[in-house]
Amino acid sequence: MTRLAIAGISMTAMGKQPARSVAEMTAEAVTGALRDAGIGADRIEAAWFANTRQPILEGQNTIRGQIALKAAGIHSIPIANVENACASGSTALWQAAAHIRAGLASCVLVAGAEKMFFPDRPEAAAKAFLGGTDISRIDEIEAAVGGLAADIIPAGCETPADTRSFFMDSYAALARLHMKTFGTTQRQIAMAAAKNHDHSVHNPLAQYRTPMSVEAVLADKPIVWPFTRSMCAPISDGAAALVLMAEDALPAEARARAVGLRGIALVSTGPRAPGDYANHIGARAARAAYDMAGISPGDIDLAEVHDATAWAEIQQIENLGLCGVGEGGAWTERGETRIGGLTPVNPSGGLVSKGHPVGATGIAQLYELCLHLRGEAGTRQVEGARIAVAENGGGFLDVEEAATTVTVLERPS
Repeated sequence: MTRLAIAGISMTAMGKQPARSVAEMTAEAVTGALRDAGIGADRIEAAWFANTRQPILEGQNTIRGQIALKAAGIHSIPIANVENACASGSTALWQAAAHIRAGLASCVLVAGAEKMFFPDRPEAAAKAFLGGTDISRIDEIEAAVGGLAADIIPAGCETPADTRSFFMDSYAALARLHMKTFGTTQRQIAMAAAKNHDHSVHNPLAQYRTPMSVEAVLADKPIVWPFTRSMCAPISDGAAALVLMAEDALPAEARARAVGLRGIALVSTGPRAPGDYANHIGARAARAAYDMAGISPGDIDLAEVHDATAWAEIQQIENLGLCGVGEGGAWTERGETRIGGLTPVNPSGGLVSKGHPVGATGIAQLYELCLHLRGEAGTRQVEGARIAVAENGGGFLDVEEAATTVTVLERPS
């Protein structure tokens, strides 16, 4: 199998940026990735562009990538538009990797961008999220999932009417089931959030850079029990891009910093009982990616996971095999996922603090991992990092994400 490497990668700052366009943010990220790879736009043979919100929020659809990438000087070549909910960016990489391995190119571009903050149209932004489930069955899914472990909700902690969200309600229901089954606590979920808010202090591109104590997280505005606002990812604008190359096509001067793409797997949801954790979509994706990469969970030095809520981090470290099923809460409480812990998770600050511009998120996760594998992460550096893993999930169907990608990276050889 053709060996692949990320020759260059870049991302913009994340946050609410109403004055910036998708094209402008994309141009910044692409220019940065090309500069990081030490090549010009003329080397790119094909490109993939991930975005999910432009059709609904801006009325721009069908040729989003051709428009956004033209502003970055990428044109005339094959350009594919990718939309796969929050897993769009990593799905684009999965397609790009297959393209090179098929012998159709040796140097390609993967970019993702999202403009989500429209302060004058909050109802449109809320509607955009609902497209990430089966809207013809939304009442059925809500009824089936929303009532999971509802009996453990403390009196007086019912969901405030103004914070209801299909996705947060679904995540919360699955969190409660885990709590009821394994003894996971609200405080442990708050610890995951507080840890990520602390990590983001050291990330100059993060949306939020203010440390938070566990007590401050627990005291924040209630969203849906057991979640508070600081346990949930914010609305974000931003972009990220990477240059993927066949290893044998890397320029000599790029080899010292080229990060190996050793495994990548994309899977979709399947029939599963809520308590069948061994067959969770994240666990299935991890097994497939590890098999391709020839690694086991014990080889992993750090991870970036899709913490759309802090609870999701606890779920995903179990899916990745960093700890046993049901042990994610206790693992977090012991500090194993902090920088300096056994396996640091979300040193970037994660989605809850770094931000979550949907189409860019999967690539932004890889940006963070590349920094650590190159030894370029500054004050948040995970020392000696050799193998890193990203988990990027998107949408929601029945009892899990609709799509999940797990990617394995290796430090430059």
